[in-house]
Order: sequence, then C-alpha cells, then structure tokens
Amino acid sequence: MLAELAKRYKVYPLYVRHGLRWEDAELRHLRRFLRAIPSSLHPAIAPLTILSVPARKLYGAHWSLTGRNVPDAQSRDEAVYLPGRNLLLLTVASVFCAQHGIRTIAIGTLRGNPFPDATAEFYRAFASVARRALHNFVTIVTPLCHVPKQQVVRRGRHLPLHLTFSCLNPQRGRPCGRCNKCAERQRALRAASMESV
Repeated sequence: MLAELAKRYKVYPLYVRHGLRWEDAELRHLRRFLRAIPSSLHPAIAPLTILSVPARKLYGAHWSLTGRNVPDAQSRDEAVYLPGRNLLLLTVASVFCAQHGIRTIAIGTLRGNPFPDATAEFYRAFASVARRALHNFVTIVTPLCHVPKQQVVRRGRHLPLHLTFSCLNPQRGRPCGRCNKCAERQRALRAASMESV
C-alpha cells in the first residue's frame, strides 16, 4: 500500500506501539523494508514516525501481551481480534494528521477482514467524529479493502517482500511459523506462486 500510494502522493508512515508481543520484531522489519524499497519512491516517503499508546492496562492478560494461547494456524481469523485496535490506531493517526495538516489516512484493511472496526461504515463514522473533534477534514481510505492477501503479494512482487513481517508470537525476532498470521502469509505466498520469503 505504501509503495503504491508513494507513486502518487507524499506518504507519512506512522507506526503506533501498544506494547504487543510482536512490535519489536515488526518494527525492525518495517525499518529494513523502508530502507530497501526502490529509491525512486524515497522522495515521496517521509521518515517513519513512531508513537506510543500503551494498551497493557486495557488488554490485561490478552494473548497479544502474554504469548499464551496465541491463535494457531488452524484458528479462524476472528480469533486474532484485538478489541478496538483500529479505533486506537485511527484516533492516534487523526490527531497526528490534524497537527501536520494531513487530510487523508490510509489503512491497509484487506478483503475478508471480519472485524467490526474494519468496515466501510465504521471508517465513515470515525472520519465524521474525527472531523468534529479536531476541526480537520480527514478522509479514511482503504485502497486494499477489496483485495485478498495473495493479490497484494502479487502486486508487490517488485518490492523486498522478504523483509515483511506478519507473526503473532515471534521467537527471537523471527516468525514462529505456527500462528494464524504466519499461516495466512504462507498461504498468500503460495497462492501468488511465490516461494516462501
């Protein structure tokens, strides 16, 4: 999504830390990915901004913090639900945008996302509330909402996908290979006829 948007717009990558198990590994991979993307896109991509909104007290003993009972490869997508995750992410992004004069937030929701805070209705309602609260006309776009993950992989073949990361329970900074997200990533790579990366 970032690479496609950077062909047409100035992009301000934003990473919001909540204290979840995978964030250190995910952030390392993200930084490497941003450094490795084609140099032609670099002028359109601002430096990465990292903000923290700790969720430990909100989520308590949730698997995303403890690493216990992490949804495995056989679990349904509904099992990976993080209560209010998009609500938290968009709230932080909206304040950031208001402070920097940015009017569009892009979020990478994919086709098949089953969560209540990942629907078109939710995004429209949230944007309306954000406009009122922040006096900033903000639009939320979901350029991948009709795209399955394997098609995203195909569209990104020219990018350093080996540096991407999607794991709920990393072990020493590497994907566990057993969780729901590891399985989803491998299925997408196979469906896109790409080797495991």
